Amino acid sequence: MPAKKAENKTKATELSVEEFLNSATDGQKRADALALAELMQQATGFPPKMWGASIVGFGSYHYKYESGREGDMPLVSFSPRKQNITLYLGLAHDHFDNLDDTLAKLGKHKMGKGCLYINTLSEIDTSVLKTLITLSVERFSGQ
Repeated sequence: MPAKKAENKTKATELSVEEFLNSATDGQKRADALALAELMQQATGFPPKMWGASIVGFGSYHYKYESGREGDMPLVSFSPRKQNITLYLGLAHDHFDNLDDTLAKLGKHKMGKGCLYINTLSEIDTSVLKTLITLSVERFSGQ
């Protein structure tokens, strides 16, 4: 019997973005998440949509790997986690020129593999974040 393909766990849902964001327990994180949703909607032109139970995404793109695995993911997304706000922007350095220069202007953040971590919006330059969001949307829209 052929092996079953792994299914992507992160899928668009009909859950309420507003209910999810308002359920954040910390007042500052809730305020930042609501402001970030507005900023991402302005930067992408797409309304927010829940992906899984805890990710707020904007737009989508279809991917297909050489292995045959394929699926849909948001162009950009974020999740207000307990420790920080995680932004999924697909900022792999091999896809962008001068990313280090732009990130240096962002403010207090940490980078993970394709993720950007911030504590609060007040610690970053939101105009630089908007630039990063736009770069990410352009990158994934052109696939």
